[in-house]
Amino acid sequence: MNIFRHRPLGLLAPALLVLVAGCSTADDSDTVTAPTPDARTAPFCRDLDKVLPRTVDGRHRQDPEPRSAYTAGWGNPAIILRCGIVRPPKMVNPEVALGEDPDAVAGGVNGVEWLMEKEGDGTWRFTTSKRRAYVQVTLPKKLSGPDDSAQVLMDLAAAVKKAIPKGLASMRY
Repeated sequence: MNIFRHRPLGLLAPALLVLVAGCSTADDSDTVTAPTPDARTAPFCRDLDKVLPRTVDGRHRQDPEPRSAYTAGWGNPAIILRCGIVRPPKMVNPEVALGEDPDAVAGGVNGVEWLMEKEGDGTWRFTTSKRRAYVQVTLPKKLSGPDDSAQVLMDLAAAVKKAIPKGLASMRY
């Protein structure tokens, strides 16, 4: 039995219109899914939110929607910070540790260790390591050149060091 046999196709068009309209945006503001850190991680992330700089790489802070103590943004297109994420899989990949992964490398900037990952679309994502919470910074395509990340990570280093102590993060699943 065909359940669609007696349904007019005209009802499908309004439903699709509602679906498409709900997925589009009317402005250039960024929408970011806020992480859900565990009870041990959340206080570090809330502390980080309080000490983040007003500008990063000369871009003013413009937090993404929905507002959260676990996300921050600077500029348009935005540099996005998310605190309290789960450990990225490449963080424990032996190829990265041995320098054999062409799209990921570990390194430090101003006393903060980072996993630096090149994404499939050419953008870069940075995740802190050796800290009690994982902090992830994603650069927009416009800022994903070979030298664009240094100033961003330098501008964020003091806040990360102040709010996120060294140690092992609990968000490892």
